[in-house]
Amino acid sequence: MRNYRRGIVQFISVLFVACLTGNVFAASSSRQALTTTVLRVCADPSNLPFSNNKLEGFENKVIALIADELGLEVQYTWFPQTIGFVRNTLRMRDCDLISGITTTSELVQNTNPYYHSAYVMVYRKDSGMTATSMSTMDLKDKKLGVIAGTPPANLIAQRGLLKNIKPYQLVADTRHHKPAREAISDVASGITDVAFVWGPLAAFHAREFDAELVLAPMVNENTRTRLAFRVSMAVRYNETDWKHKINEVLAELTPEINDILRSYGVPLLDEKGQPLDI
Repeated sequence: MRNYRRGIVQFISVLFVACLTGNVFAASSSRQALTTTVLRVCADPSNLPFSNNKLEGFENKVIALIADELGLEVQYTWFPQTIGFVRNTLRMRDCDLISGITTTSELVQNTNPYYHSAYVMVYRKDSGMTATSMSTMDLKDKKLGVIAGTPPANLIAQRGLLKNIKPYQLVADTRHHKPAREAISDVASGITDVAFVWGPLAAFHAREFDAELVLAPMVNENTRTRLAFRVSMAVRYNETDWKHKINEVLAELTPEINDILRSYGVPLLDEKGQPLDI
């Protein structure tokens, strides 16, 4: 009995120490980003208009604003934003902040969103098309460009138009392959009639071609398929204080952030999901 009681006491002691250690670890993790002398950021090295290692993306510009507000120097960890991005960067503690991720991600703790955008339909202005939604466009005889696995691909399948598509790869190493740019290029050159692309990507790449292109935000579709998304930054789950700090800074910098987004042509939506007048 004495040995039994001694065992129970030892077990409780170990459990107490484990809990205490866990609490200390969580607390130190929570303080880590707040007390560091640099702003450590995870981002893609070749994914314009979002970010690149030459600091030319709008996420780079927003991060620079945040760093200046916090009085910190920016230190980047570069990793392609594809499968394994969060696991190999933020979760490995190589950085403390992801510069851009949708608020639907379950791998991270999201900050408040700093912009709201949507997929767009892209077509040539001289095509004669004027539609603002798939439901008002006759697509039966049109060649459609769509990135596989994206929400517009679901709508195309629902409408029985899969035979019309030219697909582009969803998961790609952006250092070597840019599916969205290929889709826009094919519309500009007449290979396809309409492309369905995430708005910030479409706006950025449309500027690279001589053909005048129309970008129609897909905000008027009568569908349950989600086509508009809010984008935030992200931190680790146990760093709530750090998240609140970033939220405060994002709120303070909202006008400047919106100016940056508009300079890149990002199709911005209001709280009701309608295009902002820019």
